[in-house]
Amino acid sequence: MKFFVDTADLDEIKDLASTGMLDGVTTNPSLIKKAGKEFIPLIEDICKIIDGPVSAEVASTDYETMLKEGKKLAKIADNIAVKVPLTEAGLKVCKELSDAGTMVNVTLCFSASQAILAAKAGATFISPFVGRLDDLSQDGLQLISDICRIYENFPDFHTQVLVASIRNALHIVESAKMGAHVATIPPAVIRQLYHHPLTDKGLAAFVDDWAKTGQSIL
Repeated sequence: MKFFVDTADLDEIKDLASTGMLDGVTTNPSLIKKAGKEFIPLIEDICKIIDGPVSAEVASTDYETMLKEGKKLAKIADNIAVKVPLTEAGLKVCKELSDAGTMVNVTLCFSASQAILAAKAGATFISPFVGRLDDLSQDGLQLISDICRIYENFPDFHTQVLVASIRNALHIVESAKMGAHVATIPPAVIRQLYHHPLTDKGLAAFVDDWAKTGQSIL
């Protein structure tokens, strides 16, 4: 499973990229607002840090303007994935950009039927939102399972399942077990993956016992 980080914070991206575990970045208008920086220069900076896909989202909702924005974003760097909403206009843009060789991330997916449309439109990534479905007492992980199963049935579908709106480590592990290709994860949740109380307890015991030996490796 590939790990993308869901943030527009350059410091967070640099820090996580230094681990060697980061495969890409996803952004959206809300994350850009939180970063408080100019959109295009910020995306340019992110693309200099990360070799993998960097999702940059269009801001318009009509086909003509969305397409113009998508073409402009695609020129920023070779690793840009233009992010479009799962609407009729968005899928038209997806088809045109994909046919031109641009990576496209279709976002705001909440049903398997929508995921089928995105695959037929040639999307590079489909972003089903797990956490937001869970918030409505629906089973977000079941959606991931359904999409993975459908895509496996059709070898002509090359769209990767990019699990979004991740809230915890369980979302990541269960999605990986289902065969999802990518998880886009908030920085704090990525760091949660390192921790287990037994790891902390075992390390504390080793450190204490080593100190009692009075030795030093250096």
